[in-house]
Amino acid sequence: MSSIASHPQRNTVRLELKRNLVLAGLAQAAWEELEPRLEITEARKGDLLVHQGSHDMEQFFILDGILKRVVANAEGKEMILRFAAEQDMDTSYAAWRLRTPVPYSIVAVTKVAVAKLSMAHWVEFLEHHADAKSRFEYEVMRLMSEVMAHTITLHLLDAPGRLARFQRKHQDLLGRIPNKELASYLNLTPETLSRLKQRL
Repeated sequence: MSSIASHPQRNTVRLELKRNLVLAGLAQAAWEELEPRLEITEARKGDLLVHQGSHDMEQFFILDGILKRVVANAEGKEMILRFAAEQDMDTSYAAWRLRTPVPYSIVAVTKVAVAKLSMAHWVEFLEHHADAKSRFEYEVMRLMSEVMAHTITLHLLDAPGRLARFQRKHQDLLGRIPNKELASYLNLTPETLSRLKQRL
């Protein structure tokens, strides 16, 4: 874990952050305020960044790699709610606002590098920067809408329809997500997914 200023690839990190959906267009003064609060950290495939039920809440900006948001029941059965890659983010913002534990885990699908800060520091920053707050809240709503649409898709579309929708909506992730993970997301067996990919 390191600050941006001490990171060996700090210029690349800054460039990636300035391409982020939420941080793009941030004024220089706002950027100078935010940057010292960010920590750069890496995670290996399978590492948990956030545990379901946790009260430790953070804001993540993805620099490299893919994260997934996952819910699990008491028996350990999991459902993947979404994937997120470079220029995207993940967050515990809704749980922070509702004062509830985080209702999902955030897990590294591949090797991942993120810039992160505590939710308390992120919310404090947003309170002073209305443009960033507006962009961020829009992205949170879009993210929640995406999770809802995915859940509905699992119920309403057949297996080929679910795969076709993923390929249409997430072209940036095609070929980057392991088959097992994608099969789980689409509620298919890996074998069924392989057969469908050959057909489509």
